[in-house]
This record gives sequence, C-alpha cells and structure tokens, in this order.
Amino acid sequence: MSFFLPKLTTKKDIDEVIKGVAEKVLVLRFGRDDDSVCLQLDEILSKTAHDLSNMASIYIVDVDKTPIYTRYFDISYIPSTVFFFNGQHMKVDYGSPDHTKFVGSFKTKQDFIDLIEVIYRGAMRGKMIVQSPIDPQNIPKYDLLYHGI
Repeated sequence: MSFFLPKLTTKKDIDEVIKGVAEKVLVLRFGRDDDSVCLQLDEILSKTAHDLSNMASIYIVDVDKTPIYTRYFDISYIPSTVFFFNGQHMKVDYGSPDHTKFVGSFKTKQDFIDLIEVIYRGAMRGKMIVQSPIDPQNIPKYDLLYHGI
C-alpha cells in the first residue's frame, strides 16, 4: 500500500517538505517497505490520505536512505510517525515518556483521523504539544532505548 503515498528518499527532499507544507499537518512515516507492521500502517495512512487532504500531507520515509533523520528523531523502532505543522515539530502526549513520535501502527483508521484532527486544531491555536485522543489501550507500548549514555 505504500506505493499510493509519496516517498522521500533524501535529506534534501525531507527538508523541502518540512519547510514547504503550510497550514497542514505534515506526517512522516519512518520505516521500511518490506516490514509487515509498516505495511499495516501504510494501509491506514493511504486509506485516510484523501479524507484528510485538507488537514494533512502524508509521506513515507525509508529509514535506511535517510540515516541523518533516523538518528535525529531517534528512530529505534519502526514504524515511527513524526508530525510537523508549518515547519515546527509537533509533540503529542501519548501517556509515554516519548512525545516526539508515534511508534507502531494505529489500531484503526479512526484513531489516526482523530489524532490528526487534534494536532491540527492544537497547531492552529499555537500549541506545540497536544494530548492524544487515542485510547491508551490502542497505543503500542515500547521501552525507550537510549544510545550512548
């Protein structure tokens, strides 16, 4: 399903999209095309992309082709989804220690739609961090890995 979504393969592409997407939530899915959980998430993203086109732009980023951003966002688990609004990194409180990204796949399309709506509304009000509307039982749990400490 990831072939329905645009792919970013270089740092320059990612930089241009982060700077260029205005008044919409930018969704960057970091992962691999051959990973089963990434494919599951890509299906949800591609099925909702049209419905959310007024609020969000969704892109696929291969972690192996963009190691600088993989390290910058500390992508230890895939898929990891990062959100921006007008060039600013949007953080979401999922009830976990890491507010910078969503790790894993969303359980339902509605969970993803609800999250984009909350990020969009919060960003339009100037907030840089929003509270996740997703039921905590639907949020995958992972232990954080700290490299080089």
